[in-house]
Amino acid sequence: MATDRATVLVTGQLPSSALALLGDVDVRTVDGTTNRQAFLEAARGVDAMMTFVTDTVDAALLDAAGPALKIVANVAVGFDNIDVSATRPHGIVVTNTPDVLNGAVAELTWGLIFAIARRIGESDRLVRRGDWHGWAFDFMTGMELAGKTLGIIGKGRIGRDVARRAAAFDMRVVFGGREAGGEVDGHPVFAIDDVLAMADVVSLHVPGRPDTRHLIDARALDLMKPTAYLINTARGIVVDEAALVEALRTRRIAGAGLDVFEREPVVHPGLIGLDNVVLLPHIGSATVETRTAMAELAARNVAAVLAGRPPVTPV
Repeated sequence: MATDRATVLVTGQLPSSALALLGDVDVRTVDGTTNRQAFLEAARGVDAMMTFVTDTVDAALLDAAGPALKIVANVAVGFDNIDVSATRPHGIVVTNTPDVLNGAVAELTWGLIFAIARRIGESDRLVRRGDWHGWAFDFMTGMELAGKTLGIIGKGRIGRDVARRAAAFDMRVVFGGREAGGEVDGHPVFAIDDVLAMADVVSLHVPGRPDTRHLIDARALDLMKPTAYLINTARGIVVDEAALVEALRTRRIAGAGLDVFEREPVVHPGLIGLDNVVLLPHIGSATVETRTAMAELAARNVAAVLAGRPPVTPV
């Protein structure tokens, strides 16, 4: 029997509360990461897609979907997995899920700062190996945060949320931008090179784009203090991993905390054996509350566009 209900393609598991917000639609599911041909086939004739950062949405996928496609709702704040320029000739709306994940990513950023500065992961591994033989005065000493400088590269929402939490740890905050001058929430803005040179902790909060690829390369790492730590909860391509491995191996910088990688889920093999780096599997927004809020916001975007209303959060 023919139906005039819209079809929404969902490329991963979503909470029931989000699916309920879609209304009276047909939901089609596919794993967009494991089988490209299956993704293309599943996209044919759909009115909307709900995608994730692991899904490649390019011209080929849009062509496969056909003229019915009205919206691609990315369940993420970033949308570097989507070729936005390819959607424009088709009049396809692209949306993301800003704001709802700021707090969760900021919290994880601080978790990485503590983990690497106080050698928490390294200490945990040592205890589990049975290599702890008792207390010693100079054993597993790390860096105290109070009185140190936190340099935040990027002036967006998540970076500002990280900065707000710094007062609790008596840290000075400076922001790094393409140009120096002005303030962000009362904190001074310096050129990125100056922030790299002055900060005890450098935290990256910039989008993954061609102009930010390898923003942190060998030259940038050479500007950092040998006692400083690098934190990346943004996008993996922002850091040249080969250069970072060398800087960590030679103790050019003290350590790093990474939640994202250049070629996820592949991690540079040089990072694996180093004790002065904490490695996490891209879990910045991975709380039940935040992932639910992200999915629900994406669903509200889809429901709005299918009903002929403006999207809630267009990119």
